[in-house]
Amino acid sequence: MPQPIDRRRLVRRHNPVLTSAHPAGVLTVGNGDIALTVDVSGLQTFPSFHELVPDPHRVVRDGLSGLPEQRPRAFDAGDFQIPLRTQSTWGWYETRPEREPRLEDTVTLYETPRGPVPYLDRMGLQRPGDPIAEEFAAGAWFHFNPRRAHLGRLALVGPDGTGPGDPALLADVRTELDLWTGTIHAAYVLDGEQVRVTTVADPREHRFAVRVESGLLPRGWGVAWVFDDQPDDLAAFELPPEQKTVWNRHAPGHWTARRTVAALAYDVAVRTTGGLREEAESAVARTDGTVLDVVVTLTPDQDRQPDGGFTEVSRAARDWWAGHWSTGAAISLDGSTDPRARELERRIVLSQYLTAVNCAGATPPAESGLTYNTWSGKFHLEMHWWHAAHFPLWGRGHLLERSLRWYHDALEAARETARRQGYRGARWPKQTDPSARESPSNIGVFLLWQQPHVIHLLELLRAEGRGEEFLREHYPLIEATAAFMADFAEERGGSYVLPPPLIPAQESYLLDRATNADPTFELAYWSWALGVANEWRTRLGLEPDEEWARVARNMRRPAVLPDGTYAALATPPMLVRKDHPSMLMALGWLPDTHLVDPATMAATLDAVWEHWDLQSSWGWDYPVMAMTAARLGDVGRALDALLLPSPKNVFLPNGHNPQLPGFLTIYLPANGGLLAAMAHIIAALERGAEPPDGWLITSEPAAHHQIRFPFQGIQGIQGIQR
Repeated sequence: MPQPIDRRRLVRRHNPVLTSAHPAGVLTVGNGDIALTVDVSGLQTFPSFHELVPDPHRVVRDGLSGLPEQRPRAFDAGDFQIPLRTQSTWGWYETRPEREPRLEDTVTLYETPRGPVPYLDRMGLQRPGDPIAEEFAAGAWFHFNPRRAHLGRLALVGPDGTGPGDPALLADVRTELDLWTGTIHAAYVLDGEQVRVTTVADPREHRFAVRVESGLLPRGWGVAWVFDDQPDDLAAFELPPEQKTVWNRHAPGHWTARRTVAALAYDVAVRTTGGLREEAESAVARTDGTVLDVVVTLTPDQDRQPDGGFTEVSRAARDWWAGHWSTGAAISLDGSTDPRARELERRIVLSQYLTAVNCAGATPPAESGLTYNTWSGKFHLEMHWWHAAHFPLWGRGHLLERSLRWYHDALEAARETARRQGYRGARWPKQTDPSARESPSNIGVFLLWQQPHVIHLLELLRAEGRGEEFLREHYPLIEATAAFMADFAEERGGSYVLPPPLIPAQESYLLDRATNADPTFELAYWSWALGVANEWRTRLGLEPDEEWARVARNMRRPAVLPDGTYAALATPPMLVRKDHPSMLMALGWLPDTHLVDPATMAATLDAVWEHWDLQSSWGWDYPVMAMTAARLGDVGRALDALLLPSPKNVFLPNGHNPQLPGFLTIYLPANGGLLAAMAHIIAALERGAEPPDGWLITSEPAAHHQIRFPFQGIQGIQGIQR
């Protein structure tokens, strides 16, 4: 029996270290509900150096004529930048439109067997700054609003109140994120003086603490809290939001500000061991000594101002992160001789950190978490599984549970969407915000695969070890979701189909949304999730719902192509080898169902491996391939998938997975997907699959329970080598 994993050593050997400035060279501290992203200074000193640069290779399109083409290109880290932001789950603002938009102006009626059904589809795939036709202005405003706010910035400033300007002025840089304590330590030489900066986030309060140690401080250098203008591009129909700051001075080293950005209002408390001065609406902390502490607390609640300085915040972070790493699952690849093992282990460790910081808050996370805004800063419910399913799989389901209250709060809005379209139950939005209002889109409103997610996530939590009280609390979500799913499916010839209009998880078929039907993955997901919904009824002492059972049992089998592989959907064009190979998700990502044949799926995986356009893929597609391979017992191919050479499968030194230059330069679904795939791989090994030559895979479970993947998991300390 192998020795228990030395978790501290495992984690710390992958501490990211920056030794020079790079536009994507950032590190983040946070707690799932608020996060602060810093540069090599340990602060947010060089924002323009990290700001997004438009991709010169991107062709601007109308967003209506199919997915934009992604031209073949080798991965170049120089194509990517990661902005410096401070964001939260509660900080959202709206711009002012030139004229008041009406949601009804975004609606198209689609003919269905049950009659005309309204969809909010009058909006293309435009990004901020793209040309938008007048007829889509209303949809675009609702699509881009509200958006997540940048709350402010901590920066190193000189005696004149401005920063050093150019990161090249910093010499002998070594900026390290200590993953074990959640603390950033920066050391460098500036203007002939050694500077040491320690930056940390409170694990429970919405505050950040910084300690600067330097001979620069007596020379007039300091730390500023800066209120930047909101950095998101405005469309032609939007006016800049009104922004205002009012400072209150309680003591020389304790100020608070009331900051308003349009209708958003929040408070910022700045406490320092030095003194504060107001300079250009910024609060600048300075001291005559060589050590300066600054603590910044942000809150929408004026009465919530916790006590404590740098030492208390640092201690709280150290204790929380040590507890985080010491409980839940751990996977070590130490001792492997395959040269790729070290890189995979690095990705595993850093993904655990990044998802805890960005994806474990009171709302589902955005694809870029709390780092910066993509897709208007909104969150995408079809991505919630990718961000957070790994939490219960790794014995940390409490981090997923934080967001469940949002689903309860959003339930009435989801019911209203279903009612408006003539369905029972609740229809969950695809892209939304804390209000749960659906964002108009010519793709998102037609997606189906987010509908069963809440059932899947709740079942993962139940399998982790939740009891009857948990089931009773969250059963209303199960019931409303299953009611819509059963009502949406239509009976035809004794089986149930998923009718148009729809777009499958593989969004390549958006132009055919009025005729698309029976996507392979969604058919299996519908059947499986309705079966799970009835299992919850049985556990609660309720009779199974006969309609749910009938639909689950009689879902139409997925279409098979002449070459013996699964189609993406049952209607023309049936398969396009671009974007997500979502048909693979019907086995692997999903447990076994009666609808899917493993031999056919094995042939499908082979075909994807040989023929798919990886340039058009996304970061979570590699975990999809890995999960299918693991479910088929091929651990070697599963590991190969996670490490497949592709420009969409590169992980930066800080653990981020870039996707689209000038826009989506981090992609947290890939990090969460990697962790979920590793749970599948461990489950495959436990079922008796053989690891490939050169791999030593050691795993251990949480101390307090056994982790179960759907539905087996990382159980017992084990070392498996070949």
